[in-house]
Amino acid sequence: MGTIYKVPMNTSSPRAAAPAFDAAQFRQALSQFATGVTVITTRLSDGSFRGLTASSFNSVSLDPPLVLWSLSDSANSMPIFTGNSHYVINVLAAGQAALAQRFASRGADPFADTEYELSRTGQPILAGAVAWFECHNRSRYPEGDHVIFVGEVEECAVHPQPALIFHGGRFGSTDQVE
Repeated sequence: MGTIYKVPMNTSSPRAAAPAFDAAQFRQALSQFATGVTVITTRLSDGSFRGLTASSFNSVSLDPPLVLWSLSDSANSMPIFTGNSHYVINVLAAGQAALAQRFASRGADPFADTEYELSRTGQPILAGAVAWFECHNRSRYPEGDHVIFVGEVEECAVHPQPALIFHGGRFGSTDQVE
């Protein structure tokens, strides 16, 4: 086991200094971090489905199995995801950029021409996904202009193939990774 260093925290300032950059520069800097692309799906009490594209997905813990993702406070789907007990995080495959764009757009029902199956709790699992995680909506943490959702994974599956990635405002694929 490695050495654990204890570094004293500077607690003299309770808040961070004002940023020395604007929102556009911050977004540009963030775009340099390549991320996977997911579609978060859920089923409403009336039986209809909702989903959205998110690249803010990360693992949290193996025991218990926890993952996280975040959603803007201003998202129309906020009440849906805060109110439902379960959702599925679908990790998209390299050939699913159009699907990511469909679930990121407003207007037409993104499920209309989308193949899916239902999980044991009735949540939509998108066909062709590299992996999926069915989550119990364990907790939520408001931070800044987003809410961080922590899901406890109840089921998951893997279908190995190149995954879709997003970098610099463009889609790519993990099959380009050496």
